[in-house]
Amino acid sequence: MAMNEQPPTQPDNARRQPEELRSWRWFGKESMRTFNQRSRMAQLGLAQADYIGKPIIAVINTWSDINPCHMHFKARVEEVKRGVWQAGGVPMEMPAMSLAEAFQKPSPLLYRNLLATETEELLRSYPADGVVLMGGCDKTTPGLIMGATSMGIPMIFMPAGPMLRGNAGGKTLGSGSDMFKGWNELRAGAIDQGEWEELLSGIARSPGTCMTMGTASTMTSAAEALGLTLPGASSIPAPDSRHAQMATATGQRIVEMVWQNLGPSRVLTADAFDNAIVTVLALGGSTNALVHLIAMARRAGVDLTLDRFDDLAAQTPLTANLRPAGAYLMEDFYYAGGLRALLARLQAERPGLLKPDTLTVNGRTLGENIAGAKVFNDEVILPAERALVASGSLAVLRGNLCPDGAVIKPAAAEPHLHQHTGRAIVFASYAELTARIDDPDLDVDASSVLVLQNAGPLGGPGMPEWGMLPIPKKLLAAGVRDMLRISDCRMSGTSFGACVLHVAPEAFIGGPLALVRTGDLIRLDIPARTLDVLVDDAELARRRAEWTQPPPRYLRGWGALFSQQVTQANEGCDMRTLSGTEPTREPDIY
Repeated sequence: MAMNEQPPTQPDNARRQPEELRSWRWFGKESMRTFNQRSRMAQLGLAQADYIGKPIIAVINTWSDINPCHMHFKARVEEVKRGVWQAGGVPMEMPAMSLAEAFQKPSPLLYRNLLATETEELLRSYPADGVVLMGGCDKTTPGLIMGATSMGIPMIFMPAGPMLRGNAGGKTLGSGSDMFKGWNELRAGAIDQGEWEELLSGIARSPGTCMTMGTASTMTSAAEALGLTLPGASSIPAPDSRHAQMATATGQRIVEMVWQNLGPSRVLTADAFDNAIVTVLALGGSTNALVHLIAMARRAGVDLTLDRFDDLAAQTPLTANLRPAGAYLMEDFYYAGGLRALLARLQAERPGLLKPDTLTVNGRTLGENIAGAKVFNDEVILPAERALVASGSLAVLRGNLCPDGAVIKPAAAEPHLHQHTGRAIVFASYAELTARIDDPDLDVDASSVLVLQNAGPLGGPGMPEWGMLPIPKKLLAAGVRDMLRISDCRMSGTSFGACVLHVAPEAFIGGPLALVRTGDLIRLDIPARTLDVLVDDAELARRRAEWTQPPPRYLRGWGALFSQQVTQANEGCDMRTLSGTEPTREPDIY
């Protein structure tokens, strides 16, 4: 179905009346307070006929001067507003916190829940009948969706879109992935400073999110599979004129959603989250999706666990030939047919894997939205029999080192490391890792296991993307390009390698990872889904008795609230008081 086709409307008796709008409570009654509110709308230049009895649409805009992924949002927000006006609604732009992955420290995940809170409270405290969520940079997508889900009014997501392909030195470059490769080659002496600077100049050259299948495109694609975007919206490159058209169509659609009262509770079902997980797996998407989708699901009342990801991974082929797992980039993916084409092929070749009857924001089902979509390049969107990975592109591990789970992408690791036992080299912090990793006297070889502690939700803090631990310089010089690495943090979706991530519970709160010592043997067995430190229980108990918890990272402010409330990685790193579906009362209008 084309993006701008109009869905069938519900019968007239199912449509809401103007008096049923949330905004009617602010403007539709006669009182001193509503007089004041109407007078302020007049101050904004709006006559009463312009807005009373019409859907007021909040447009949550995460534009910022320091977020290049969203630098086109100044234009896009006007296109969204145009669509809202055209459909008979009243757009109200509401800026919200911009989570810029490249710049925000110590980790944007520390602030994802703050954006979710801001989104929820903006929508609750103002006269919003529906909302357009404008985002795309990694944590922005889940943060916006989490907040709007908890608020519960009709919502639609407008993805930022990927940037154009990188290009420098005659080579096509992928953001993130080629940076990591280039850094290794520079440290190994395989390229010089001039080549490194040339890479810098061409790896990111337009508005938009990373054009590899990093966390940004993973999460916007998941949002589409969940049914929260117009069909095809997540694949369009940010600079493409069709992206502007999509923005206007998104503004038009939210107005009709308000009249139909098509809220998130009708869209965000357990089957919809299964569709999102299958989509992430077929794309070879970021491991960050596990943390975010669990948090998003629990806001919608769906008890999603790590085990569901492992179950679906065993059935799902990785058919998107996109970096870092494959060869191509998001611009190529769009020209090849985009997400609709990938899902249509998956539905045809693996019937039963997707749940096609789930409702989406355009009023049609996912199956209807992908019907008729064609693949235009079989090298970018592979048939299942030529999948990059036939199944198991993601593995959830258990064992005495990660009783609450850990995750690895087997396809990103060299095969000889899939079953591996090695001697641990332990770093108690990222600062220690940085100081010691290139020391020529570090007692490490290619069989060693690098272990980073205290980098999780509380220890990082905010679970930074440090999980692709650097390979020691002396091993790089010897030709080593992968080795087993274990941490309680995350890694960029553009990263690669034999990296075990999200170890839970984290070291900072006394999880078993905190008890590992240099010299311990660690055994990884991906086929068996196990990760263990080969130390007997008595010795681990002795170490636990000696362990003392580090002091808190924050004593005041948002960091302190985060530290008091955040859950572990296997629970989505949400705040305990924010998760769940308990109702929050509407504000009194006096």
